[in-house]
Amino acid sequence: MELAFIDYVIIAGFVLLSLVIGLNFRKEGGKNIESYFLGGRNLPWWIAGTSMVATTFAADTPLLITELVAQNGVSGNWIWWNGLIGGMLAVFFFSKYWRKSNIVTDVELVELRYSGKPAAFLRGFKAIYLGVFMNSVIIAWVNLALAALLKVFFHIPDNQIIFFVALAMVIVVAYSSLSGLLGVAVTDFVQFIIAMTGCIVLAVLVLQSPMIGGVEGLKQKLPADTFNLFPKISFSGDIVQDSKYLTIGLATFFAFVGVQWWASWYPGAEPGGGGYVAQRMMSAKNEKHAIYATLFFQIAHYALRPWPWIVVGLAAIFLYPELGVEDKRLGYAMAMRDFLPNGLKGLLLVAFFAAYMSTISTQLNWGTSYLINDFYKRFVNRKASDKQYVLFSRIATVILMIVALFVTSTIDTLEQAFKFMIEAGAGLGAVLILRWYWWRINAWSEIAATIAPFIGFAYTRLAGIEFPDSLFITVGFTTVVWLAITFATRPTNRKVLQEFYDRIKPMGAWKPFTPHRQRAKNRRDLLYLFVCWISAVIMAYTTLFFIGSLIFKNYFEVVIYGFVAVISLIVLIIFSKKVKIFAD
Repeated sequence: MELAFIDYVIIAGFVLLSLVIGLNFRKEGGKNIESYFLGGRNLPWWIAGTSMVATTFAADTPLLITELVAQNGVSGNWIWWNGLIGGMLAVFFFSKYWRKSNIVTDVELVELRYSGKPAAFLRGFKAIYLGVFMNSVIIAWVNLALAALLKVFFHIPDNQIIFFVALAMVIVVAYSSLSGLLGVAVTDFVQFIIAMTGCIVLAVLVLQSPMIGGVEGLKQKLPADTFNLFPKISFSGDIVQDSKYLTIGLATFFAFVGVQWWASWYPGAEPGGGGYVAQRMMSAKNEKHAIYATLFFQIAHYALRPWPWIVVGLAAIFLYPELGVEDKRLGYAMAMRDFLPNGLKGLLLVAFFAAYMSTISTQLNWGTSYLINDFYKRFVNRKASDKQYVLFSRIATVILMIVALFVTSTIDTLEQAFKFMIEAGAGLGAVLILRWYWWRINAWSEIAATIAPFIGFAYTRLAGIEFPDSLFITVGFTTVVWLAITFATRPTNRKVLQEFYDRIKPMGAWKPFTPHRQRAKNRRDLLYLFVCWISAVIMAYTTLFFIGSLIFKNYFEVVIYGFVAVISLIVLIIFSKKVKIFAD
């Protein structure tokens, strides 16, 4: 891909802007550990929410969407669209609790909610496992996507690519380690605007090109099934492909929409919130801003952001039919190469760099928060000063970068391990949800729910059982195990539970701690929250379908989806007022 002088100027200007933002917030971020990892708990909802969206927009995201569309049409996106159900659950049932908790990391919740040596062990284990091991794998996969892009754009040899990836990470570390979360979040906001602008520009240029001929031309060039928003449900058999129409078995469909979103744990979509999503909730100005930020994230992430990528992915099916199954995702990069004029090439490259940097900066800051707050400060040195903790945080960020680069250099050997970790999280989600709503959950419950999925996964693989049957078996096994362990072990210390209840005021099964006069109100409010959740899910999905139908000029569907979206919004507003979910 040939770049003009103006393209390099745009890229250099973007890197300089990111560094300037980091330098600008270095004093604010360096005050103490709370300022470094939570931005002083003063982020407005639109900064915190956009930062969540920017973090989930990695360098490989448009390429992945292109691959899904090329293989299964628009409906292929249901593989990840199903996550909206669990995401909205976090908005109404957990975001306020995370902000109320007044903790620095979600791992710290372990010792706020549980007691004794099991709680201390669980906190230390999760700090290292998530902060170093899991985090390094995530960063490595994002680095791998950047490496692929650099090879396509700049023809960099394989034996040199790691040095250029390292340079990119150094730039990210330079501003993220100086400014902490505040600088990361503000930079995310700027980077997201740049990234989405570039993607929208590319989609318009590709769609309006003579080779495509607009929406009508695109619809004429591809089978009609390709544009369907919903997969066909087969009452017998598993996933099969008919033309470009995704057909899934009934069991698979149920696994997606009925089990996976609440039962499985995986980074960025933890049931009940967690990770960097919880970090942004806890960094918001107040509970209201935490809820608004999380709601904006769910709508932007699932309903608004995918369409520019989907449009380019659809066009790439026709433009690059020669691409094999493993190379389908390269259609996006090839569209950049073929349809962007000088200047705009630099803009879209900046968009990809922005997506990369926003993800890496968050992962580094989030992972470091575990290492410092939940391991170093908790188990190594409780008496260090605020300046020392901030200094160690900056050092830990650099160390984490080095570890992630090493993992990146060995990424081929980690593919199966990564898939193993994702699949072996099935069943843990229920405990992560119920620890807020059932007092009887204890540290041993979470430990059991963390270990049991690995056993279930190993059994299903040895027995040759594949998804979705493997998911049902692992979830069922894990649920039986953690329930048995819960009732076989002592509850969390009553004093700890009382302190947790007094701080959070959770609803649900907290009868020993809830005043009698409060119980009826809690049951009513839970019902209202349930209605808010369902109406918000419907609103977000119909907004997603409304935009898609509008792009593809299916105007009857535009009216239907628009009407349902408005009705769902009205229901959400009415019931949110009853429960005062958005009140100050």
